[in-house]
Amino acid sequence: MSANKSNRYIVFYSIPASVMADWVNTDANTRKAAEEKMKAEWQKWMIEHAKTVTTTEACGKTKRVTASGVADTKNDICLYSFVEAESPEAAANIFKNHPHLQIPQATIDVMSVRSM
Repeated sequence: MSANKSNRYIVFYSIPASVMADWVNTDANTRKAAEEKMKAEWQKWMIEHAKTVTTTEACGKTKRVTASGVADTKNDICLYSFVEAESPEAAANIFKNHPHLQIPQATIDVMSVRSM
């Protein structure tokens, strides 16, 4: 990264619920091998991008708050990260070859974060 001021971005990693449901029904040995491969590739990717990806955490159960109250809900977001980069394009390009994208129909969304 150059001396230019970096900006913050929040990154959402998503997997459709139907893909996750199919994955749970995959043969246990097949699933374990694929998960170990993905974990190793993810760790390698994180080490390579440690200077730009400042936080990555898993998401849990979701509550939706509306004017009518609070209810359980589901969404496709499974992880999030915070990233520092010079531009939205630079932030997005960090994820072009991310291991998460090996998952069928998986997506990664990158959004600017700004002070209120």
